[in-house]
Amino acid sequence: MPTRVCCCCSALRPRYKRLVDNIFPEDPKDGLVKADMEKLTFYAVSAPEKLDRIGAYLAERLSRDVVRHRSGYVLIAMEALDQLLMACHSQSIKPFVESFLHMVAKLLESGEPKLQVLGTNSFVKFANIEEDTPSYHRRYDFFVSRFSTMCHSCHNDPEIRTEIRIAGIRGIQGVVRKTVNDELRATIWEPQHMDKIVPSLLFNMQKIEEVDSRLGPPSSPSVADKEENPAVLAESCFRELLGRATFGNMNNAVRPVFAHLDHHKLWDPNEFAVHCFKIIMYSIQAQYSHHVIQEILGHLDSCKKDSPRVRAGIIQVLLEAVAIAAKGSIGPTVLEVFNTLLKHLRLSVELEASDSQQGSVGSIPLSSKDNDEKIVQNAIIQTIGFFGSNLPDYQRSEIMMFIMGKVPVFGTSTHTLDISQLGDLGTRRIQIMLLRSLLMVTSGYKAKTIVTALPGSFLDPLLSPSLMEDYELRQLVLEVMHNLMDRHDNRAKLRGIRIIPDVADLKIKREKICRQDTSFMKKNGQQLYRHIYLGCKEEDNVQKNYELLYTSLALITIELANEEVVIDLIRLAIALQDSAIINEDNLPMFHRCGIMALVAAYLNFVSQMIAVPAFCQHVSKVIETRTMEAPYFLPEHIFRDKCMLPKSLEKHDKSLYFLTNKIAESLGGSGYSVERLSVPYVPQVTDEDRLSRRKSIVDTVSLQVDILSNSVPSDDVVSNTEEITFEALKKAIDTNGMEEQEKEKRRLVIEKFQKAPFEEIAAQCESKANLLHDRLAQILELTIRPPPSPSGTLTITSGHAQYQSVPVYEMKFPDLCVY
Repeated sequence: MPTRVCCCCSALRPRYKRLVDNIFPEDPKDGLVKADMEKLTFYAVSAPEKLDRIGAYLAERLSRDVVRHRSGYVLIAMEALDQLLMACHSQSIKPFVESFLHMVAKLLESGEPKLQVLGTNSFVKFANIEEDTPSYHRRYDFFVSRFSTMCHSCHNDPEIRTEIRIAGIRGIQGVVRKTVNDELRATIWEPQHMDKIVPSLLFNMQKIEEVDSRLGPPSSPSVADKEENPAVLAESCFRELLGRATFGNMNNAVRPVFAHLDHHKLWDPNEFAVHCFKIIMYSIQAQYSHHVIQEILGHLDSCKKDSPRVRAGIIQVLLEAVAIAAKGSIGPTVLEVFNTLLKHLRLSVELEASDSQQGSVGSIPLSSKDNDEKIVQNAIIQTIGFFGSNLPDYQRSEIMMFIMGKVPVFGTSTHTLDISQLGDLGTRRIQIMLLRSLLMVTSGYKAKTIVTALPGSFLDPLLSPSLMEDYELRQLVLEVMHNLMDRHDNRAKLRGIRIIPDVADLKIKREKICRQDTSFMKKNGQQLYRHIYLGCKEEDNVQKNYELLYTSLALITIELANEEVVIDLIRLAIALQDSAIINEDNLPMFHRCGIMALVAAYLNFVSQMIAVPAFCQHVSKVIETRTMEAPYFLPEHIFRDKCMLPKSLEKHDKSLYFLTNKIAESLGGSGYSVERLSVPYVPQVTDEDRLSRRKSIVDTVSLQVDILSNSVPSDDVVSNTEEITFEALKKAIDTNGMEEQEKEKRRLVIEKFQKAPFEEIAAQCESKANLLHDRLAQILELTIRPPPSPSGTLTITSGHAQYQSVPVYEMKFPDLCVY
């Protein structure tokens, strides 16, 4: 019962106290006295200077009733405060608000759940009121702490626990709304507040994730669910909080998320982490996406010593964030993302290599950590690929160069990735990982000219001999080239090496070769041919390697081939056929037959592409003969399981082979310049061959001399590679050089003298001169003496025979230039 005073004493009391006392009935069950409440409200509105006294007196009564556990009167006091708060809007309300907040704090501090919920509801009503002037001294530190504590309620009764948690979340939502609308809203974004608010919301969101994982996928919540479900309400509040974040306080809102996920070990499994960051990326303003990505990268760096599954979980979260931000504003973080991911890729490979060495040395069975590291590596590659494939073309080309610059190449120091601790196995692993990343980035890349897609600074390391030491490396290199060459989406039509009956059915898309592409092939064509030629002769090739090599030849034909390139490609195919027959590299029979099948499939394709009837007829006849007599020379048979292989290829009839003279005759009749067909293809010797750890091409490719004849070779000639004899040398000396080829060689020499350092030119000239002298003396057993006159001629003698002196520049030695 409220304290009653006598009539004389009550008359002497201030009017505001009498009005306040009159709103309380004798029995609290009767509720607020509405008539007296209207009088109190009218008095407060008429005399706003009394508001602070009214509030102080109400707070005094409420504090007393709370201590005495008079819940009924507490409810009446809070109802009266709410009505006064809603009715009075003036500058004098500031002191009243202080009394109001003091009473709300009293209710929140009480141990009774009903009073806590009551105080929360009153605070939420207050938070929705827009004040005319800002408050420069009011702080909500207590309310943030108290509401956060309520969010973690562990009451024994589930219903009461849920009610308290909902009240806490609604209270936090009220604090956020009140401070954001206030001019001093920056205070809520301080780390000490965010470290309480964000984990409280995530804690309640996490609970519903656990329930949903047991019950199945959640349905979209209704309005009633939001009011009754703490998780749904917490997620709504979290989205609202992030949506109000600005440039300066974005990081303070995101960092507590990492702390919560680390503390509760939610990176493995990472479903909840992914869910959280999807909410973050969709809730924040698009121009701030790169801040979140930077924070994820920073956290990944800080967790580099954690378990592989934790790192993989963080990387997968990064993938989801990048997937959402890729179409928006990435900002300055593009290279930072790739640099950080490549650094962690190297770290993962290094850890995998060290664990493998320890397991092999100690003969201890390896744990699942190796597989976990592979999960990390796959997650990194997937993230790199997805991010790169969604970048604009101008940025993607930079990323391609950036990744290519990280690929380790033996004998050079151009790469910027530290591989000192990896060893051979680790280096090969990092090469594969980087090329897989590059393959993902180049997927879908369409350049107008091939020069843009394959500049020299990118093509040279990509075709380096260092990336040919393993069949998987060669596959990745070819696939990267296919991504960049295939500008008309023809690759899917060429998938699988086979004899195509009618190429027209494939509906190949192609355009006229532009001048830039023609220039590219003149400059880099020999480099591409050389890579394909050497790639066909590797002993560890599998069926996929031959399929990719066939696709490479077909794509060059479609995208880059003019008449000159077509002739070069046919020369290359014939050279591959000859290498399989002669077998200087001692290849197994399967590989020799595989090369023959590759040549057959390509010549069948190119003959139909250029549509020369006589050429098509010759190819079809050879394929038909092979079908009857040597099916192992066709791709449909050799790459089939349990294919019967021949014991040798030397005894086969020439009708099973593609003949140069037949091809030259058929193409010459259609206007093609076929003189070069009589010049056997020999791959160029590069400086990288000497730097690579692979066997030098000088040791694997026999010295051949370009034979240029004015007449078409006879029918019994299958190969254009002749033995080096006196007759062959005499024939080469007496032959007139091809003007076009001579001009190209001269252009390359001039370009090298213009760009290369003097010391390099001098050393190369000396080494090539010595090599020429030694080869001629060793193979031909010739005596070379200086010319008797300064006419610049060379006299060659052997035994009693002597040949006429000829100018030195007329001698044709491919890849051994005489300056």
